[in-house]
Amino acid sequence: MSSDNIHIFDKIEDLHKGFTAFIIELLSEKERISISLSGGETPKGLFDYWANEDKSIDWSRIDFYWGDERCVPPTDSESNYGMTKKHLLDKIAASESQVFRIIGENNPAEEAVRYGELLDANLPSENGIPQFDLVILGLGIDGHTVSIFPHQIELWGSPANCVVAQHPGSGQNRISLTGKVVNNAVQVAFLTTGSSKREKVRSIIENSEAFSDRYPAAHVNPSSGNLHWFIDQEAGRLL
Repeated sequence: MSSDNIHIFDKIEDLHKGFTAFIIELLSEKERISISLSGGETPKGLFDYWANEDKSIDWSRIDFYWGDERCVPPTDSESNYGMTKKHLLDKIAASESQVFRIIGENNPAEEAVRYGELLDANLPSENGIPQFDLVILGLGIDGHTVSIFPHQIELWGSPANCVVAQHPGSGQNRISLTGKVVNNAVQVAFLTTGSSKREKVRSIIENSEAFSDRYPAAHVNPSSGNLHWFIDQEAGRLL
């Protein structure tokens, strides 16, 4: 990976500003873009920054999708869509027609099929696979990304657009994009912060092939070659 694609920031606010500039650059190249969002604390902080401190993004030109969702209703505190709605969507100028949520309260198997078909219907196709302009990813301390966990790493290679995965601890069902959709995106960006992630960040960036049988995140390798890491000093300390 080119060092130019590894962006390390001293402060979280600087990371937010850097990622905002990245989004604005994408919008300068295309009239409308599709983004697959991630859940978690790091995106939550970014959403708060966008909603409260930075008004430079033209939200009317972005369509919002999700990389994964817990199988809970949107009112549940664990809902990725619910978190995004509260911290971002309710506070910006985006219409309902721009929001394509995974319906977590639906039957999981049926919803995985429905959302996969929705991607086929709404996104352009490249190599016969729906193509996002940007997929935003998180990195779990166990090396998972989207909702593909190490104990179900085979789901990454599923021929489907979306699958039903289970959290290894709680057994909670989740709908998740598969590797073929993630790696077909024009741009893929990890947002990763905190000292608990530093070992995985180093392992995956410096020697991903050696860990490909253990960490789903080590399989992120977009065919476009456009893989970015936006990380803070704590997460990047071992690089």
